Amino acid sequence: MARKSHADFVAEQSQSASAASAVVSSWRRSMVKYGLDPAATGLPGRLTDAELDARRRSFDLLVHVAGPAMDQLFDLVGLSGCNVLLTDAAGLVLAQRVRESEAAQFREWGLSEGFEWSESAQGTNGIGTCLAEGRAVTIDRDEHFHTRNTGLSCMDAPIWGPDGRLIAALDVSSARSDGAPYARLVEGHVTQAALAIEAQLFRASFPGARIVMAGEGGGALIAVDKDDLTVGATRLARKALGLPREGDLRPQPAVDMLARDDEMRGFDKGERAAIARALARSKGNVTAAAKALGIGRATLYRRMARLGLEQK
Repeated sequence: MARKSHADFVAEQSQSASAASAVVSSWRRSMVKYGLDPAATGLPGRLTDAELDARRRSFDLLVHVAGPAMDQLFDLVGLSGCNVLLTDAAGLVLAQRVRESEAAQFREWGLSEGFEWSESAQGTNGIGTCLAEGRAVTIDRDEHFHTRNTGLSCMDAPIWGPDGRLIAALDVSSARSDGAPYARLVEGHVTQAALAIEAQLFRASFPGARIVMAGEGGGALIAVDKDDLTVGATRLARKALGLPREGDLRPQPAVDMLARDDEMRGFDKGERAAIARALARSKGNVTAAAKALGIGRATLYRRMARLGLEQK
């Protein structure tokens, strides 16, 4: 019996009532939801340069802050024949890092600025499936929906905006036939670069605020204004602190949000914080701290004992 073609295999699996894997689920979306043909050979059209410039202008801040992380990622993978892409949430490629000698080839594949790589346009692929599912993915060669893309390996991670909404994807694509052994390693680098872009975009979006870590890993950040009210939080911080997943936040005291001592409330928290700051500024000198607070040394000792503060 002749071996099924890639397009026939994808079509057969896509008709299955129960998807056997995340890839097959994406194939099914591509065929059933978007009406795509895995055997289709034509690439979707590219935006004109003027259209691309207009689209990119609406993402000026994202493209600007993503530049250093893209450069660093390209330094890691560029010599192995990889292409680095930044897209918007619709899968349109906004920025690219590629070696000059390989740019024309990647453009022929549509992996270039101005092309759209959403699932609805290209079927299962690294960029589109990452955006559709909101998670880091690797789509390797014949895991792609379209036969024309089965020579590619694509490693992608989502980028979440300062309001918690999905804003972009970061992609590394390669046409190397021996890509599988290092694909997962590259995916890890892509994920770290995406987190770095998220953090820089968040900081740039709250220029007058103090940025505070709200969890482990460096990606859980909150923005605190001059009144010590939390006015923003990254996607990871929202998850860690039980905040709404997306949208604007209702300002609330940062000390309440980050406090680990749930038994301390109201003025006690504020008093404890004020005393702790005074002690820190006086380098632990209780006499100097008491003078700065406008109270007696004995009074300060009593309040420190009541609030669980120790002299260091």
